[in-house]
Amino acid sequence: MKKKTKERLVKTFSMVILLAGSALMLLPFFWMVSTSFKDLSDVFVYPPKFFGSFIKWSNYVDVLQRFDFLPMFSNTLLVTIGVLVTELITSTMAGYAFACLKFRGKNILFLFYLISMMIPFHVMLVPTFELLKNMNLLNSLWSLIWPVLTLPFGVFLMRQFFGDLPIELAESAKIDGCTPWGIFTKIYLPLSKPSVATLSIFIFIATWNDFLKPLIYLSDSKKNTLTLGIYLMQGTYSTNWPVLMATCTLSLLPALILFLCMQDLFVEGIAMSGIKG
Repeated sequence: MKKKTKERLVKTFSMVILLAGSALMLLPFFWMVSTSFKDLSDVFVYPPKFFGSFIKWSNYVDVLQRFDFLPMFSNTLLVTIGVLVTELITSTMAGYAFACLKFRGKNILFLFYLISMMIPFHVMLVPTFELLKNMNLLNSLWSLIWPVLTLPFGVFLMRQFFGDLPIELAESAKIDGCTPWGIFTKIYLPLSKPSVATLSIFIFIATWNDFLKPLIYLSDSKKNTLTLGIYLMQGTYSTNWPVLMATCTLSLLPALILFLCMQDLFVEGIAMSGIKG
């Protein structure tokens, strides 16, 4: 009886800690959503109130009509899809090559990939800026896509996953006359859906929320992304916080929808990584 009581207390305590942690993490999100429906006068009341005196839907109307939300949204979506598709292609193919193919210098080349993961992104900003300038890609959406086509993290993740698959799968396919490309497309790639989903969510969120590269590489307001647009909405002396929070809420929806649609594969991919550890 004492053992069961102890287990019950531990379980209850764990649930309380998890619920408290979840509430702390969700509080900023709910505060953002509630502020997006407030009037500006309700934002500065003291003590702060979670709900305003009335629901102000016009904040979202102002976002769509006055702040070029749709052009910024389309620019961000275009860049994100471009980075997502190209990086998935390069990461899966390179990961398969490093894990399953035999060629001279493979381990040394992969070591350079690992070393490049240790270099802070900010160190590469100036060289990348000069390179984009020489290629006449500055102030274009290509300047946000081209530098991140072959990020080492994706190659590392897919290489680890492909390396953990049973070697008998490839050997059986070779006996049946399957080429390395056929093994990749017909066997390895279908089995990698959880890892591809996990990598897709990481890439999507990182690209969608990227602020530094648009700030440095773009100067034309017509090519602004959402993060840059949200930054520019903040005034020098005053800021319309409800409209700003409405913009943040709308910009959050695509990433939230993507995660909800792919959460089963995402959790499976994380679990598989933990098991194979």
